[in-house]
Amino acid sequence: MIVALAGGVGGAKLADGLAALLGGALTVIVNTADDFEHLGLPISPDLDTVMYTLAGIANAETGWGVAGETWSFLDQVVLLGAPSWFRLGDRDLATHVLRAAALRSGQNLTAVTAELCRRLGIGARVLPMSDDAVRTIVHSAEGDLPFQEYFVGRRCEVPVTGFAFAGIEHARPTDAVRETLQAKELEAILVCPSNPFVSIDPILSLPGFRTLIAEAKVSVIAVSPIIAGAAVKGPAAKMMRELGLAVSPFTVASHYRGVVTDFVMDTADAALSSAVAGLGMTVHLADILMRDRADRRRLAEQCLAFARR
Repeated sequence: MIVALAGGVGGAKLADGLAALLGGALTVIVNTADDFEHLGLPISPDLDTVMYTLAGIANAETGWGVAGETWSFLDQVVLLGAPSWFRLGDRDLATHVLRAAALRSGQNLTAVTAELCRRLGIGARVLPMSDDAVRTIVHSAEGDLPFQEYFVGRRCEVPVTGFAFAGIEHARPTDAVRETLQAKELEAILVCPSNPFVSIDPILSLPGFRTLIAEAKVSVIAVSPIIAGAAVKGPAAKMMRELGLAVSPFTVASHYRGVVTDFVMDTADAALSSAVAGLGMTVHLADILMRDRADRRRLAEQCLAFARR
């Protein structure tokens, strides 16, 4: 059994490659600190991106949302005076409506996600990191912003000064997450090429989560989301610059020091191998850019080979 930690488009892509190889032997633990409520509906952006990608219905152009989307609902709610900054498509809306109804009936997010995955025909297991509410807050020169307001509403244009995870001190990994990381069959943990600050940090910041990883006594392999000084997708590189950090795989590896045993970075960054190895990590070089599903599978195969070496 392999566990992947993921959030966002990059994480979903590698999870998709792993799922193609492992099927039900893969468990994806997904960031839920991006979750928020919009128009009275509970939205779980990272969970939905992972689910849609694993189901093969994600919008290939954006990486998020559903392919072949229509926007009649959004057009109508805007006509009636609702805000349009967060776009809910008609097909995507079905997920949020059903999630809302299930949560109101007393089900937790883990159970709701399992049922949605079953209906979508997903073989891998997808787990929210927690059933407790955690919300990412972006610190900026303009004050504190809820993550979705920063990410979608402000399009990441506001310079960041740091991050906080509201509610993290009271949140816990779910029983399903705990049991998965304690399973005797666990072979390795993969940290997908997701944003280290806002996709992976919320997972690692859950009280007790790092202890679960340490006690698993398996390789923990992280894939860099940075290639040759740029982020493949999303605001990770911009955040690094604004925090006064070098936009480099070495910065990502340093951020994961103490958790990660192995680090996978692109061959374009081979000159940094010695520096990353100096952090106490085994370095693996590969072509980590995932242009299509064949690339996702190829990188997944390489990561599994690194884990089993």
